[in-house]
Amino acid sequence: MTLLKSFLIILIIFILNNPVNASKANDSYEGNIFPIYAGNGAIVPPQTSLKESMENNRISVLFFYLDDSGDSKKMAPIISGIDLIWKNNIDIIALTTDELQNKNFVAPNEEGYYWNGYIPQTVILDENGKIKFDKNGLIDIDEVNKIISDLKGIDFENTFSLKSFNEYNSIISKKDNLKND
Repeated sequence: MTLLKSFLIILIIFILNNPVNASKANDSYEGNIFPIYAGNGAIVPPQTSLKESMENNRISVLFFYLDDSGDSKKMAPIISGIDLIWKNNIDIIALTTDELQNKNFVAPNEEGYYWNGYIPQTVILDENGKIKFDKNGLIDIDEVNKIISDLKGIDFENTFSLKSFNEYNSIISKKDNLKND
């Protein structure tokens, strides 16, 4: 009888236990969004701090997000694409807002100083620490590329696009290559 009880308990657990599916469309937590949805786990933790970026007179892209936010998941490939294009020219500082909660930031060289309390939020600071872009929600990669290219003094045509290669990850590719797909 105990064998039958054990079998029934295991069967009930198996039937009631639905597998968890990762999805950009919901606010569930599946882990760090950058390796899952952007294929680039190297973005987090940030390679540099805002203070170091400002001391080195570099353009800083701050990205405030949560791992369990559907909009943050959709933004991960865009931030990864910006990193791919501008890696050696800018500093990307992606931060979960969990560690910023209930803290008071008063210095402009502190990342949390720029967070407005909503996610996702993308902020671009020029080499002098002046805000050149501040937007909540989904952003257009072409708009960001234009801002960064203007700040760097580089003539940059919007020749890149994000192309999804499965439900989770995207790659950056040349737009003219997309016409052939």
